[in-house]
Amino acid sequence: MSSFARQLFAGSPPASIAERLRAGLGALVGILVTGIVARIAFGGYQELPYLIPPMGASAVLLFGVPASPLAQPWSIVGGNLIAGLVGVTAARYIGDPAIAGAVALALAIPLMFTFGCVHPPSGAVALTAVLSGPAIHAAGYGFILWPLGVNTILIVFAALAYNNLTGRRYPHAITTIATDQKTADALPLARVGFTPEDIDAALKDYGEFLDIDRSDIESVMRAAEVRAFRRRSADILCRDIMSRDVLAVSPGETLKNALYLLRSHHIKALPVTDEYARVVGILTQSDFLNRTLFGSDGPSIGLGRRLNNMLQMKTAPQAVVSDIMTAPARSATPETPVADLLPMMANGGLHHLPVVDEHGTLAGVVTQSDVIAALFEEKIMQAGTAVAPTLMQSA
Repeated sequence: MSSFARQLFAGSPPASIAERLRAGLGALVGILVTGIVARIAFGGYQELPYLIPPMGASAVLLFGVPASPLAQPWSIVGGNLIAGLVGVTAARYIGDPAIAGAVALALAIPLMFTFGCVHPPSGAVALTAVLSGPAIHAAGYGFILWPLGVNTILIVFAALAYNNLTGRRYPHAITTIATDQKTADALPLARVGFTPEDIDAALKDYGEFLDIDRSDIESVMRAAEVRAFRRRSADILCRDIMSRDVLAVSPGETLKNALYLLRSHHIKALPVTDEYARVVGILTQSDFLNRTLFGSDGPSIGLGRRLNNMLQMKTAPQAVVSDIMTAPARSATPETPVADLLPMMANGGLHHLPVVDEHGTLAGVVTQSDVIAALFEEKIMQAGTAVAPTLMQSA
């Protein structure tokens, strides 16, 4: 019974105090705006309410869980439209309110699934059309326009404004990681383990409607994989694998000399540091390829980049490192776990990361090759740990 009791009284996932306050204030704003605007615009129609109760349930979704598929604009607009039509029709042709309400819900729910606009508060809309008394019954199908339609549009616009102003994307967009590869290949971390097709197949086999977007499921699962790897490889830190004897250049170093350093030392990137050895950027082979022209005298700044600087009121290029370096440079610290580098390097397309101390001073550089070597070593150690008990048993 203890297990059953835990399932019976299991609550919703925890939310921070800030998120609780954000959701509560959103509901206040949404219902207040909807009610006041509707009353001012249509308050003359005293026989009909200017704010209907299902909007309260919609506010919980639109402001409390705006990422939910049940809270998206089409869900509330389409769901309310279907529920309103079905509810008014059931009330008109079925005399018993209890039977009419049950029939309205029995029809509205599968229709919402069919049209991809499941919105739980729309069930209350269907019952409102059936049970709310003679004024709404007399309005007939006009109830769908006022007050239902007006309330729906107003609260959706309130949710659009409030959620985006408070840092919540609404409508909820599919989460993607931008890269500059411009190919049809999946991101590196998405090429191992499960695939989006695996998630689709699993959801189909599961057979039940889940209140979460498939792309969000994938994002959570990818994050769980990284966290699991971080737990398994928690002992491997940047300081264990980084290169410490690192060449660096100043922002005022000439491009010609910087290119000579890259070629003569057979490296592909140079941290850029100021007079206090603090990292201010990074210069890579890609910067040379994408931002310079090569002539008999070495790399130079082309006319297009000079014009761009002029239009942006920047200093004229001097053919020095600061003209083409990537700044600010993403960096790690000596205590950064190697697992934390995977998303940045694999999906972010970074090949070199400066490692800086607490003062921003250059301490070393970590490359993709360093990370691969560390992962390979860890894999060998895990395999050895797994094989050892078997050898002992056989002995």
